[in-house]
Amino acid sequence: MHYIDNNLKVVKTHPPTHAAHQVLIAVEAFGVNRADILQRQGKYPPPQGESEILGLEVAGEVIGCGPSVTRWKLGDRVCGLVAGGGYAQKVVVNEQHLMALPDSLTMSAAAGLSEVFLTAYQALFTIANIQAGERVLIHAGASGVGLAAIQLAKLHQCDVAVTVSSEKKGAVCKAYGANLIVNYQQQDFVNEIKSKWQHGVDVVVDVVGGDYIPRNMNVLNMDGRIVCLSMLGGRMVEQFDLARLLAKRITLFGSTLRNRSQQYKAKLTREFEALYMKKFASGELKVPLDAVFKAEQVADAHAKLEANDSVGKLVCYWDDK
Repeated sequence: MHYIDNNLKVVKTHPPTHAAHQVLIAVEAFGVNRADILQRQGKYPPPQGESEILGLEVAGEVIGCGPSVTRWKLGDRVCGLVAGGGYAQKVVVNEQHLMALPDSLTMSAAAGLSEVFLTAYQALFTIANIQAGERVLIHAGASGVGLAAIQLAKLHQCDVAVTVSSEKKGAVCKAYGANLIVNYQQQDFVNEIKSKWQHGVDVVVDVVGGDYIPRNMNVLNMDGRIVCLSMLGGRMVEQFDLARLLAKRITLFGSTLRNRSQQYKAKLTREFEALYMKKFASGELKVPLDAVFKAEQVADAHAKLEANDSVGKLVCYWDDK
């Protein structure tokens, strides 16, 4: 089979073999994520025992099932998370980490679904325990995770504020349901939120870190929660006011998804599928696709993501398996 190596070249290797509880997928399309860029740069190795091939999410067709697999059969259309190996024509997946695709969902759209929606669902519901009617601040609102989180929060009758870097990205967030748009290149999100929403926000989903942490605390209500998913703005936090954290009873969470246990990912996937997959068929939820590339053009997809030139998800497809 063919796969994409760390130099983003298509090369050939032996196909993987599936264990008793695993499913073999013929990959039709795969998502591109910042974690892939970090792994390519040697900064984010896969968990021990997982494939060294890049790629955390795939969509395709079941072509093999281990003897312990009970849910899936050959020919099923599925998407799901993998801990590695997604940039390949075939990949093995834990049967519990897959979701069935509605007929209306294309493989390209499905390839961009799992990572962003499961990450957003985990942040908002599993971790922050968001309640109907609360207010949410989502940083990098026009990212794949941001646009997924906007949709899920709005389905839960929440008001949503986002930070973005351009009017174009702000317009996309508004189209997906965001109530308050802050262009951080021109505006201070603390001032904007305080002037528009006097009582602040209840939950912050943050991929920036750095000096955003104390500023997040500044706009949080009593018993507010911050969920940190990344640290694009830096790993160190200065001017951290512990008194404010205590006075507001703020909870600060840090979370990743890739290195979670098999059982955790299975439970998260099953919950999300049961609650939300039907909403992609009805149109209540949409995969926020920005651009679709051929697998051979994956370097272009990485360059676009590294330049912060994307609005939503980038995916690649295999033109000839």
